[in-house]
Amino acid sequence: MEGNVKRRNTQQRKVILDILRSTDIHPTADWIYERAREYIPNISLGTVYRNLKILRDEGLILELNDGKQSRFDGRIDEHFHFKCTSCNSIYDIDTPEIVSVDESFLIKEGYQVDSYDVIFSGICPRCSGSQN
Repeated sequence: MEGNVKRRNTQQRKVILDILRSTDIHPTADWIYERAREYIPNISLGTVYRNLKILRDEGLILELNDGKQSRFDGRIDEHFHFKCTSCNSIYDIDTPEIVSVDESFLIKEGYQVDSYDVIFSGICPRCSGSQN
């Protein structure tokens, strides 16, 4: 019995991770839950939340939290995000002009930097009507 529970949890994590890696919309846990039910009909929302936390803690996904809601990203390479304040969409920013963030000033002050998040916010091209 113990082996089946562990295998099942691993399967649930794999399904959740596959769902996240198949989209670039930075979904909520509820959105992921609805998609996961297509593969595992009896999965609970609590199970999705627990597995998202495990995946985040293992460094396999990113959690973006604006203080109101968490959104998740299956893409863990270094990149930035843009959040539209009109439609609440989150977009990956892969612009070569944004090279990196220089955290050396923090290190000089004694901070140990493990990671950083950069989220630009404003109005996206779709909402502003300036979409190319």
